[in-house]
Amino acid sequence: MKKNLPLIVLVLVFVLVLGGAYLLYSRLGAQFSPQTLAAEPGVSSDSSASSSTSEPSGETATLEDSSDEEPSGEDTSDSEPQRTAAPDFTVTDLDGNEVHLSDFIGKPVVLNFWASWCGPCKSEMPDFDQFYAKYGEDIHFVMVNATDGSRETVDTASAFLAEQGYSLPVYYDTEYDASITYGVTALPTTYFIDAEGYLVAYAFSALDSETLQTGIDMIYPAA
Repeated sequence: MKKNLPLIVLVLVFVLVLGGAYLLYSRLGAQFSPQTLAAEPGVSSDSSASSSTSEPSGETATLEDSSDEEPSGEDTSDSEPQRTAAPDFTVTDLDGNEVHLSDFIGKPVVLNFWASWCGPCKSEMPDFDQFYAKYGEDIHFVMVNATDGSRETVDTASAFLAEQGYSLPVYYDTEYDASITYGVTALPTTYFIDAEGYLVAYAFSALDSETLQTGIDMIYPAA
């Protein structure tokens, strides 16, 4: 019996870890449902893009306004909502040249974090590629690859892009600067940034074509 004790303890620990992981996954899944865009505080949802908020079901996108907070008791009717500037970061292009998010300020930015091993990332990539072909002259698409050097490398990511024939501009987060700056813990993650460099909306799940259009409409009204 004593000889089997370490094995029994190991099995119990494994069961506890597995159960904890399941509970965490369930809670996150309930908190961040697929096809959901959340607006940054100070961003009004009363725009042409908000038409997708009607009765979400199935693949229908929903738009959540995170500025709806409990009243503090202070009169804020005359104060302007606080906007959040998109934090800068450094990534590299395929040739190893440094690229900064701030380099793209002046036009709206669609910032996406992805990896070639990520199924949901691959499912949304065709829509991103099509929207880049449509809006690429007016909107910067910054596709940041989660290049950890083991599960994902520059070679595996670039090979995937070449195989699929995507023309999207891709940058490699080999030093984790972008991922750490934006607190990315799940893929895909997408941020929509206006031409002035302010965060407008974000999503922590794969986007379909309709939801991607909703986000673009929020940062590029002419779309």
